[in-house]
Amino acid sequence: MTVELFAGASTGLALWVVAAFVVTFVVTRVVVRMIRAGRGPFRDTSVGDVHVHHHVYGIFLMLLSGAGEFVYRPGSPWVEVLAVVFGAGAALTLDEFALWLHLDDVYWAREGRKSVDAVLVAAAIGAFLVLGARPFDDTADEGRMAFAVTVLAHLVLAGIAIFKGKIASGLIGIVVPFVAVVAAVRLARPGSPWARARYDAARLARAETRFRRNRWDGVKDLLAGAPTEGRT
Repeated sequence: MTVELFAGASTGLALWVVAAFVVTFVVTRVVVRMIRAGRGPFRDTSVGDVHVHHHVYGIFLMLLSGAGEFVYRPGSPWVEVLAVVFGAGAALTLDEFALWLHLDDVYWAREGRKSVDAVLVAAAIGAFLVLGARPFDDTADEGRMAFAVTVLAHLVLAGIAIFKGKIASGLIGIVVPFVAVVAAVRLARPGSPWARARYDAARLARAETRFRRNRWDGVKDLLAGAPTEGRT
């Protein structure tokens, strides 16, 4: 059985989380796009005049799964069930990341693309964890000082990438150091704190040319639908 195949393995549990995360995100986006188009049986959920966003359900699912894991420490197959519940809750919550970031209903606005960014970053990190990436594992054959220096350098590079406006690369780089290295040494985004503090006019112009077109916009439109015109 599949449950038995992955039972007791951290990589196996990560696979359950990531699979539930991806499936839930895809299903959620299909449903909300049907609601937006007025097709199918689905409708927005409201309590009185309050629109209940689906990240509310996601938060409760993550709370329930976390409490179940910490309190009961179940074995297989219940630990896999909790992993699935957590992954589904994380997808529902991050799918509305832009709403709780901006404290505004920007789901279909251009700001709402931050939700897709968050989901893609989380899915990428999860995939690397499933493949066995363990950036902060402490091994017995390494000295404590060398391990601490390695982790510190790793976090500094990821921080530089984020400071350069490459948030996705910086976060993924926490799990995959090579990504952090590449993002840290390459040109910063023009609106980033790094560019504002360190770039002269010529280098700032280079950055603006480099980042004028976002290659992921087409992918985001495919996943999430085109943003509503008239909103930034």
